[in-house]
Amino acid sequence: MSQANHDLLAQARQRFFEQGESPSELVPALILRSWQRSRLLQPDLELAQAVTPRQLRERHEQHAQLRRAAQPALESLADEMRGLGGMVILTDPDGLILDAAGDLAFLSRAERLALKPGSSWSEAGRGTNAIGTALAEGSAVAVFGAEHYLSDNRILSCAATPLTGPDGSLAGVLDVSGEAGRLPAESLALVRLAATLVEHRLLIDSAGALPRLHFHRQAALLGSHREAVLIVEQERIVGANEAALRLLGIARERLIGSGLDEWFDSLPARRSGDTLLPFYERAGLPLIGRWANLHSAAKPSTPATAPDALASLLGKASRVLNAGLGVLIHGETGVGKEVFARRLHAASRRAAGPFVAVNCAALPENLIESELFGYEEGAFSGARKRGMPGRVREAAGGVLFLDEIGDMPVALQARLLRVLQDKSVTPLGGGKTVQVDFDLVCATHRDLNELVAHGQFRADLLFRLREYEVILPPLRHRDDKAALLARLFDELGGSAAQLRLDEAAQGALLAHAWPGNVRELVSTLRTLIALAETGSTLGLDDLPAALRGPQAGSQVLAELTREAMDAALAASAGCVSSAARRLGIHRSTLYRHLARQAADQDG
Repeated sequence: MSQANHDLLAQARQRFFEQGESPSELVPALILRSWQRSRLLQPDLELAQAVTPRQLRERHEQHAQLRRAAQPALESLADEMRGLGGMVILTDPDGLILDAAGDLAFLSRAERLALKPGSSWSEAGRGTNAIGTALAEGSAVAVFGAEHYLSDNRILSCAATPLTGPDGSLAGVLDVSGEAGRLPAESLALVRLAATLVEHRLLIDSAGALPRLHFHRQAALLGSHREAVLIVEQERIVGANEAALRLLGIARERLIGSGLDEWFDSLPARRSGDTLLPFYERAGLPLIGRWANLHSAAKPSTPATAPDALASLLGKASRVLNAGLGVLIHGETGVGKEVFARRLHAASRRAAGPFVAVNCAALPENLIESELFGYEEGAFSGARKRGMPGRVREAAGGVLFLDEIGDMPVALQARLLRVLQDKSVTPLGGGKTVQVDFDLVCATHRDLNELVAHGQFRADLLFRLREYEVILPPLRHRDDKAALLARLFDELGGSAAQLRLDEAAQGALLAHAWPGNVRELVSTLRTLIALAETGSTLGLDDLPAALRGPQAGSQVLAELTREAMDAALAASAGCVSSAARRLGIHRSTLYRHLARQAADQDG
């Protein structure tokens, strides 16, 4: 926010709060409406307490489907917000925060404002704020700095949008928050795009075994977040996404429960697979579509139907975890240790409880103790009022995941061991010892035995953490690479775009060493799919030079990435949102790419 805008907002607050005026020429109409709704609150209102851990677990159970559908979007937005020093938030329909992730330092500061799981950010309790005001207005909202009603919240800038369920009901709110002045201008568009993806997953998940009709006027948009989707039961429409409502120009109330023949003159033949077939609206306008979830059709013959190579590891690990024993996951960077830990949580007796992840390598040494074990009010300079419970207590009833455990400072290892032995934690600054009940999963890429030998890790803690060890193989050693390649290619949109890999390309992909493991494979496939023409067969020449032979230059990946961005923008007619969806990246990444192009042209 510029200094001029800051001064105008300060003037508006003075006129509103001190003189009782409505400075409509200084404040956006939406913000002013919210201020007026919030008049009964004192600007310096004391914050209300969060719900108890047990109540939060109940909310998690109640909104389990929403949390599952939102997880990929939360992870993507969290990565983006870490680079911006901010966070992403998912709430329930009442504005109660279910999940939060992002920059660890900002998460710690946000907790002082109760911007954390278990706290309610309804407008009635917090005044003007992006979450509560989005709920009150029923639309996407950005609230910057002093536009917040409560004085304490003026350090924030936030953007939020409501999430709509498959039946049109309010499912929750998706929000990004950061320090005032640091949130980029495109944040609201970024949240809207992510919300579209969450709503799309909610719709697909809700369909269960019912057939789905995917369609659009442009074949290139099938498989993207802009495709229209209808859920069909006995020839009647029982679910629809926003894209379908817009494309057909029909209100949800009219569409749901109506027959397919009311809106379409013809329908694509019910065939399995990804065959795109033309059909028509009642108005005679052409559409292109495909059916999905047709269980009467023969299953396609693909390696992706092979058993999950990690399933046996998961089964054994879940039995051990359910017995209250510690599980240690070991593997190279990029093999999917946190993904495995989340699957383990979902398969365990603690599935209904929280999954609390802490990256020990990402936390500064002076913050990790308070982050893990919490602190009392006044425990140290800068401690927030009423203290903080800590991640161990937040994991009560669920799973605590300590990633990169080998990077935990030795001084804290004794405290962690004591917590594990006593099942209790005492926050910094004294206070009452609290009993805790959680299961523990840790992960590392380091040789903990070597760390023990060098005095950098406690042997007694290692014995407690490694009651059962899961060794995740690097991608180059997995015997299910063909099945994994087929599954990832399908999940990343290859099948939806009618793409195929010829034998030479498959052979090169399977033969590559993949030093970055699954993470690197996913990035490579995303780029290949984004560059490909719909319906094409990808051969050896389509692969990055690094996969075709040993003479690859160091700039190949960056060059391929730039080409992918340009191709996606061209295929999307310059629509940044659509191009970002095709690539599986963030809008802001494309904006930076466009800015660099403009700078190069100007230079």
